[in-house]
Amino acid sequence: MNYKTLALILLALIQAYKLTLLAVKRKSFSNPIPDNVKDIYDEEEFQKWRMYSAEKSHWELWQTLTSFVITFLLILTDAFSAFSKLFGTNIYWCSLGVTLLTVITDTVTGCVFGYVDSMIVEQKYGFNKTTKATFIADQVKGLVISLILSLGLTALLATFHLWLGKLMPVVFAAALFLFILFITFLYPFFSRIFNKFTPLEDGELKDKLTGLLEKNGYRVRAIQVMDASRRSSKSNAYFTGFGKTKTIVLFDTLVDSSTPDEICAVFAHEMGHGIHKDTLKNQALSLLNVCLIALCAYLTVSCAELYKPFGFDSVNYGFAMVLVGEIELAIISPLLGLFSAWHSRRAEFRADRQAVVEGYGKDLISALKTLARENFSHLAPSPLIVKLEYSHPPLSERIKAIEEGMKQN
Repeated sequence: MNYKTLALILLALIQAYKLTLLAVKRKSFSNPIPDNVKDIYDEEEFQKWRMYSAEKSHWELWQTLTSFVITFLLILTDAFSAFSKLFGTNIYWCSLGVTLLTVITDTVTGCVFGYVDSMIVEQKYGFNKTTKATFIADQVKGLVISLILSLGLTALLATFHLWLGKLMPVVFAAALFLFILFITFLYPFFSRIFNKFTPLEDGELKDKLTGLLEKNGYRVRAIQVMDASRRSSKSNAYFTGFGKTKTIVLFDTLVDSSTPDEICAVFAHEMGHGIHKDTLKNQALSLLNVCLIALCAYLTVSCAELYKPFGFDSVNYGFAMVLVGEIELAIISPLLGLFSAWHSRRAEFRADRQAVVEGYGKDLISALKTLARENFSHLAPSPLIVKLEYSHPPLSERIKAIEEGMKQN
C-alpha cells in the first residue's frame, strides 16, 4: 500500500466519523427538554427550533460532503502537484502554490455554504441582518486574511525546515505559539475590519459594569458596543485585552434584549475566568497543541519519499500542511478534544460560581436563558457530542449548578 492509497483511506474514515457525529446530532433534536429550561421555548418556538436545526444540519452535511469530495479528488488526481508546477521549480513558490490552491478551494466552498447559511437559512428564521454587499465584503476580507496567514505559515515551515533541520520542531512550535499570541493581541484590530464599535453611553449599565470590575481589581480600558445587528439578531459579549486592563465589548443586540443586571451577571462570569486564570491555562493547552502540530509537521516534511505517490518530485511544504491538517490532526484532535472540552466545561461551571458570589445568580440564569432563546440554542444535546465537542456545559446543567451554588452561598 503506497502513501496515496493510505491517505485516501484515512480521509474516508475521517469522513465516516464526521458523518456519524452529524447523525448523532440530528437524532438529538428529538430529545426531551429538561424541566428547568422548558420555559425558554413555547411549543410553537420549539417546533420552529427543530425545523431550523434540521435545516442547519442538512446544509452542514452537504458542506462536509462537498469539502471531502473536493479534497479527495484533488489528492486522487494529483491536482495539487500539477498546480504547483505552474509556479516553476523553486521549492518556495511550488509550496506556496499548493497553499494558494487550498485557500481558494476552501474559500469558494465556504462562500457558497456561508451564503446558504446566512442569506437563506438564517434569513428564513429571522436571524440574518447581513446585506449581500456586507456578505461579499466579509468574504473578500476573510480571503485576504486567510491568504496572508496561510502563505506566511507555509513559508515559515519551509524556512525552518531548510535552515534548522532537526531543530525545526522546537523553533516552529515556539514560532506558532508566538503567532497565536500575536493574533490574540491583534484580535481587536481584526474585529474592527468587520464591525464598528462605539462607546457605551453613560448610565446605569456603564456604572455597574465599571464598579463590578474595579471592585475585583480590574481596570476597564473601555466599554464598547459592537454593531452585531448588521449581520444577525443573535447576542453575545466578551472581554478583550491582556492582564488586568480589559475592554468590554457588548453586542448591540445584547444591550437591547437584556437588563443591566443580566449583563453584569454575564461579566461576573467572565471575570471568574480571569480570577481563576482560565485564559492562561488555555494558553498552556494551546502550547501543547502547537507542539503536536510542530511534531506532525516535522515528521511529514522529513520523509521525502512520502510525496512521490502524489506527483511531487520532492518535499512540498504546502502539501505537507494539507496532510497535517486534513488527516493527521483530524485523527488526533478528537482524542485531545475529549480533555480540552472537559477542561473548558469545568472552567465554565467555576466561572458561573463567581457570578453567584457577586450576587448575580438569578440574573445569570435569566441572562443565560435570554441568550439561549436569542441564539436558538440546543437545550438537550447528545451527551456523547457534549463530551467530544462542547466547550460549555448544556444550559440545564449550568442552571442546576447555579441554583445549588445560590443555596450554599
